[in-house]
Amino acid sequence: MVRASRMGPFAFAFKLHQRVRAMGERFEPSHSIRGIGVLVLSCAILAIVLTVALTDSWSKDIFQNQPSRASQFEIKSSVNEVLLHMTVRDSDGNLVGQLNKDNFRIYEDGVLQQIDSFSHEDIPVTVGLVVDNSGSMKPKRPEVIASTLAFVRSSNSQDEMFVVNFNDAVSFGLSRNTPFTDRQDQLKLALSSTEASGRTALYDAISYAVGHLKQGSHDKKALIVVSDGGDNASKNSLSETMALAVRSDAIIYTIGLFDLDDHDRNPHVLKELAKATGGDAFLPESTKDVQEICERIALEIRNQYTVTYVSSNRRQDGSHRSIKVRMNAPDHGHLMVRARSGYYAPSNTESRRESQAPHYESAN
Repeated sequence: MVRASRMGPFAFAFKLHQRVRAMGERFEPSHSIRGIGVLVLSCAILAIVLTVALTDSWSKDIFQNQPSRASQFEIKSSVNEVLLHMTVRDSDGNLVGQLNKDNFRIYEDGVLQQIDSFSHEDIPVTVGLVVDNSGSMKPKRPEVIASTLAFVRSSNSQDEMFVVNFNDAVSFGLSRNTPFTDRQDQLKLALSSTEASGRTALYDAISYAVGHLKQGSHDKKALIVVSDGGDNASKNSLSETMALAVRSDAIIYTIGLFDLDDHDRNPHVLKELAKATGGDAFLPESTKDVQEICERIALEIRNQYTVTYVSSNRRQDGSHRSIKVRMNAPDHGHLMVRARSGYYAPSNTESRRESQAPHYESAN
């Protein structure tokens, strides 16, 4: 018997072929027909074994050398490594591509940092759609929902998204067993699942959404916040919400649909949230402008530069550190760069604080 357990597939095929050939040589000339049959059998066995061997060899090479889907977009990090997403526009407001890491200067608390990794790729993102459903939003809901879905259509098809609706209370839009989705029908249903009524718990909604982002599978994370009023119903304070947002590394984009006679309107809060996290704040005069804004945000997210650097300040003291990015690209004219304005250093005495927001039930 030919044993294959201690030999490779090619060696096994050759050994088996020799054994069958020896069997054929023992036949007398008078048994030539039977000998020819054995020879044909030998060739057939050899062809089958070689096919299996080649398939086994090729499949091993393919699967051993191909990275997993998750690892293709994984951003390696260490305790002192800082992740930064940057948007670059020219003087006309157009997105600028074809830059390299030598065009960027990153300063932390005034000290120039060395860039470790640099990329300009359309990588998938974990995105939260945080939508105001207070009573004053009722006439604006159809256009807001349509505009938000336009954002979904303009985004990377591999993005994972979720919906947080809020008025007096905060609710998770998707079904309980669906933490994220890329399906437009599920997102449309989630955006429509809460009746527009009551007041505005903006800070609670953002705090909850920041916490849910941590469950996402993508390193890059963003929130799109749409609201028509200042907060008048949250348990979380503005300072708590700002700290959670900055610690999350998420990019926050805000769209304020304010009425001039709304005494609770507070565009400053939306501007500060966006500025601190590297996003942008929009204050359109009409809900008709919201769809174009959403499409602009989606395009921007897909065309950002991502860098990492290991802070030269190795103290793990939990302090806030400011970040400034300056451009060095004279061939591209005057460029404007936007990135988050700072981060909290890790701490030796405590881990980075988790979201303080309470647990909210799904509306479905």
